[in-house]
Amino acid sequence: MVSENPTGSLFTTIENKIATVSFGHPSSNSFPRELLNRLTNEFAILSTNPAVSVIVIESEGSGAFCAGASFDELLAVSDEAAGTQFFSGFAHLINAMRSCSKLIVGRVHGKAVGGGVGIASACDYTLATKNASIKLSELAIGIGPFVIEPVVSKKIGKTAMAEMTLAAHEWKTADWAAAKGLYANTFETVEELDAAIADFSAKLSSYNPEALLEMKKVLWEGTQHWDTLLLERAAISGKLVLSDFTRKALSQFKK
Repeated sequence: MVSENPTGSLFTTIENKIATVSFGHPSSNSFPRELLNRLTNEFAILSTNPAVSVIVIESEGSGAFCAGASFDELLAVSDEAAGTQFFSGFAHLINAMRSCSKLIVGRVHGKAVGGGVGIASACDYTLATKNASIKLSELAIGIGPFVIEPVVSKKIGKTAMAEMTLAAHEWKTADWAAAKGLYANTFETVEELDAAIADFSAKLSSYNPEALLEMKKVLWEGTQHWDTLLLERAAISGKLVLSDFTRKALSQFKK
């Protein structure tokens, strides 16, 4: 399946029970809302596809894995309702990944910021290169990583989440992310990463699909309330983005 337009690209291929979903955008693989919606819908479709046992999610190019939500769209937010809608995009995506019946393997080849860290955390198993540093910079512009906090905290714990959030200008290395549990393993090169992804996903797809489904349920026990929680968090950010502090911070980025 192929989905391309000016708001980004989305490609899905299915082979040997493994669906590989590749997203891309010229701005460091960031997500305008329309691309977020397409990716969210893609997980819903794959969730019910009997020909798929495992999903691999990756991004295009050799630069950043994902720079989070579209900065251009953030700058365009003019009222609280629009702000809530903007931030709800990642809420819906994370919930789609959480509720997907297939196990999701993340391939993180480069840096991840904000929502990109959320995607990596929402994967059931994530592999990365040594270049895949991570950062949560939201506090620096007067908001916070409220929508992705539950999934990041679930993966690395509240203490590590706080360390990332409060040090909003600081990159954490891929090895730090691996030590905290975000990455299952890290590799020196993309070639090594791809070999590991291929080997792991092939093994996983050979297991009993019913067992994989039950394991997915176990991994996400206790998160059913996220359907409402993440949207409530989106409303917090939607309100904060209109604050004088954030407007002043964002104005520095306007051309």
